[in-house]
Amino acid sequence: MPDNRYIAVLVLVSAAVTWALRALPFAALAPLRNSRVVRYLSVHMPVGVMVMLAIYTLRTVAGDTVRQLSWLAVAVAVTAGLHLWRGRALLSILIGTCCYVTLMSLWA
Repeated sequence: MPDNRYIAVLVLVSAAVTWALRALPFAALAPLRNSRVVRYLSVHMPVGVMVMLAIYTLRTVAGDTVRQLSWLAVAVAVTAGLHLWRGRALLSILIGTCCYVTLMSLWA
């Protein structure tokens, strides 16, 4: 059985490494907080990520029939319209997903 001091050292080293790994991003990014590039990316990157996810989803979910594609188009229109109207991403995604699942379940 290992010595108690050995176990204590292991726990302390593990805690120090964990703390350092969690603090490192904040310390490394602190000088960049006032950067124009970081400000630009913080505004435009979420939109780009959402567009890429939407394109990926539409390419992989696309149905086999015209009816399934039309339900997909309706769900995308509902999602986009709701997001433009209310501006709440979670609500738009939830209602759009429910719309798509309902349409595909009932009339696909």
